[in-house]
Amino acid sequence: MVFFQTEFTMSRFGKLEFESDQKKEKIERPILGETHWVEVADRSFYQAEFEPALRWYARVLEYNPANTTAWAGQVRCLIELGEYREARLWADKALERFPQSPDLLASKAVVLARLGDLDTALAFSDASVEERGDTAYVWLARGDVLIARNEKHSDHCFERANSMRPSDWTIAWLGGRIRLHYKQFAKALQLAREACSLAPGELNPWLLSGECQLALGFTEQAYNSFTQAGQIQPNSIAARDGLYRSAQTGLFSRLGSFFRRLL
Repeated sequence: MVFFQTEFTMSRFGKLEFESDQKKEKIERPILGETHWVEVADRSFYQAEFEPALRWYARVLEYNPANTTAWAGQVRCLIELGEYREARLWADKALERFPQSPDLLASKAVVLARLGDLDTALAFSDASVEERGDTAYVWLARGDVLIARNEKHSDHCFERANSMRPSDWTIAWLGGRIRLHYKQFAKALQLAREACSLAPGELNPWLLSGECQLALGFTEQAYNSFTQAGQIQPNSIAARDGLYRSAQTGLFSRLGSFFRRLL
């Protein structure tokens, strides 16, 4: 069963090779174990490198098929990649093995909400909380589900998640990404700014801020945010693209104002 599930993950990403060649793997495997690859996978996830993170979580399962963090991590990567149907299939396979895992139940809830199965999504979210799922992700996932259902209590979920790890920028960043997905740009920007203040040297909070500001029409602020991102990581394609879009949007806006004044 485990072999099939690992093969399932790798089949989708068979064209993406691991950086290490087989000879190097044979040397590293006895030294670098489960904990190491969890750290590598988490780092990739929070750098928004979701394809590599998916592979590293699969590597974790090679060492420990019972690592529910890795199972949930794979589902979350697929969610971030917009592969909702595959994420549902993967969540189902994981829940067959670990039916009471709060994070797996929560991630399944998000998948269902993104697919439009809102009642079942809420049931899974309820179950994740009932299974003593008092983790930041469980509450972020619940906020995701409640937004999809247009319910008013979603703000409490994001506040609860942040209160559990108030100094962790990743919680605010993930919350902002959820808000951005549902086009709640102003609230997403608030969380992005919080993430920037907690981790001013991290790339992704600035990118998120820029995207929110651009969506709200704050082109100069967006340009500044993408500039900060570019200073943190000069080779960032996302930062360069954001700068270009900010400049173009700002130019068209100025030209529009100019012609309106002429008329």
